[in-house]
Amino acid sequence: MFRNKKLLITGGTGSFGNAVLRNFLDTEIKEIRIFSRDELKQDDMRKKYDNDKLKFYIGDVRDVNSLEDSIKGVDFIFHAAALKQVPSCEFYPMQAVKTNVVGTENVLNTAIKYGVKKVIVLSTDKAVYPINAMGISKAMMEKVAVAKSRNLGDEITICCTRYGNVMASRGSVIPLFINQIKNNENITITDPNMTRFMMSLDDAVDLVMFAFKNGENGDIFVQKAPAATIELLANTLKNLLNRPKHIIKIIGTRHGEKLYETLLTREEMLNAVDMEQYYRIPSDTRDLNYNQYFEEGEIITESEDYHSHNTHRLSENEMKNMLLSLREIQSDLKEFGIYL
Repeated sequence: MFRNKKLLITGGTGSFGNAVLRNFLDTEIKEIRIFSRDELKQDDMRKKYDNDKLKFYIGDVRDVNSLEDSIKGVDFIFHAAALKQVPSCEFYPMQAVKTNVVGTENVLNTAIKYGVKKVIVLSTDKAVYPINAMGISKAMMEKVAVAKSRNLGDEITICCTRYGNVMASRGSVIPLFINQIKNNENITITDPNMTRFMMSLDDAVDLVMFAFKNGENGDIFVQKAPAATIELLANTLKNLLNRPKHIIKIIGTRHGEKLYETLLTREEMLNAVDMEQYYRIPSDTRDLNYNQYFEEGEIITESEDYHSHNTHRLSENEMKNMLLSLREIQSDLKEFGIYL
């Protein structure tokens, strides 16, 4: 599928972009374009990979003009550029709107203009029943993508992926806990009973690839994932790093945080297609000229949300095995003098 093709990754200097490069650079793909506004990260990535297939574009998804050159001639786009930090989006909600909503529309409009064949838009569980600005902006991003896909033919496909906590990604809680242990600082936990879905970066790439292979216009794909409490995660890391007595401090929830996250709503579960490891949520293809809900009505059957409180809950041993499978954790273990 990617032989002699050109792929663009927006926000490509982040954890997801690096994971894609690890999986794709040694294939027969012709070119991978990295689009972001961070020139330092681009320079680090250029030196790290030292590969002629890799091309770099400085720009911002808010700026349509900066997108033009990067998208022209591209076959596929993985749209990962976003503001993702919940507290910062709470304080600057319009910045989240400009990047996550308007920026996504800019990417999609430019992709359509230049004949891109397929665009995968990366979303988050925080877009489901959103209570914070980041989640609300991501929910609107999904709506923009689905709405844009309604009037497209077979020439381009736009679909979304929605996933939970990506373990050890930049800005996530695992690197924070490890650094706190390294620096002999208290591990700060907002709420020990808070649960989160657990996925690796490779899982995130696998989900995007599944959507790429199976997606139709307007689809949203979700990977079935286990969950764990934040307390279990912290305790597992302590034991893994041979610091079982390291102090955990409960600090209370931050701005806009939930006790648990939801990957599919009750209404989505009614229409979701079970694809073994994944759910596919097909788009509602009706237009505005319909009578349903006004004249015909609909019978709603019993269902429930799919969230991190009712999915499979990891044991400490399962959590340990997931952590040990991560490259980042393996590197951290060596810093602590632990060799497996």
